[in-house]
Amino acid sequence: MRQVSVNSLKIGDVLGKTIYSSKGRVLLGKDVKLTPLYIGKLKDMGISIVYIEDERFDDVVPEDVITEQQRWEAMELIEKSSQAVRLGKDMNGFELKSIVSKIVEEIMFKKDILVSLMDIRSRDNQMFAHAVNVCVLSTVLGKAMLLDKEKLETLAIGALLHDVGKMQLEPELVCKNEDLTSKELERLKMHTSLGFDDLRKRKEFSIVVAHIAFQHHENLNGTGYPRQLKDAEIHPLAQIVGLTNLFDKLTTDNSGLKRVMPHEACEILMGLAGKVFPLELVRVFLKNIAVYPTGVMVRLNTGEIGVVVDQNLSMPARPVVRVFEDMERNSSKGKEYNMIEHRTIFIDEVLS
Repeated sequence: MRQVSVNSLKIGDVLGKTIYSSKGRVLLGKDVKLTPLYIGKLKDMGISIVYIEDERFDDVVPEDVITEQQRWEAMELIEKSSQAVRLGKDMNGFELKSIVSKIVEEIMFKKDILVSLMDIRSRDNQMFAHAVNVCVLSTVLGKAMLLDKEKLETLAIGALLHDVGKMQLEPELVCKNEDLTSKELERLKMHTSLGFDDLRKRKEFSIVVAHIAFQHHENLNGTGYPRQLKDAEIHPLAQIVGLTNLFDKLTTDNSGLKRVMPHEACEILMGLAGKVFPLELVRVFLKNIAVYPTGVMVRLNTGEIGVVVDQNLSMPARPVVRVFEDMERNSSKGKEYNMIEHRTIFIDEVLS
């Protein structure tokens, strides 16, 4: 399969990956042949990328770090927890810790991890999908930083709940991604303090979980909020969540930031290293992220167009690309470039 923009879909394209709601309900199933109605529905849901079947890339299966089951179970649970907070009720902290423990174990037991899948989100599940992805990315980064299991679980819970304070704000404000007034922006920034005040009262969680919610928007150079902390004043786990939070927002729609491709997000993070995030943290993160995700269509400096079909763990920016003479006409004659071996060939542009 390969990844395409929803705007590039054609009638008759076959969906390669199932699209789920936040509750795990199937919105559109794998192997569905796309009609004008379905394509219009995808656009209406705010989905910008999908995976489609292509016989030339039958062997290309972008893999998630965790199972689909774990991802939607976590999304459903964070949605329930968020609703409980909004209604002033208790969230099921022990259930949250249980699902987080499964996610941590899944990631700990994987030998080599390079995050390559771009998850598909609709407008209705954006907030909960974001929470789960920040949890997964933070755990992967924490593992790469050699954190023990106890710290990884604390990190994962803090990452999953980092935006829980938003549930105490007006829903229309939280959902408003553009044209915020200065007053609205200041109100929205209160989610860090609100999250801290809520989480620190919950005995089932470490106080560090509350501090992750409190500090994930603090910057190394003191330009963050709510307290303009600097350097070592910011908890290391909050720095991890701050970085993964930004990366996930940069690479998805409906986040309030302009969506960019992962390679562009990586460049942004490199520019922030030593200023907003610790240099070593950024360096380790970039070693564990596929700069060009598997399934994405690219143009090479040779002028050829192809699809990323595999990754090189030692050099994430130099994947394996399969090219065809004519991508539009299902040309059967293709070849592959392993960009570690072909040093003069590089990706000029991402087309998906």
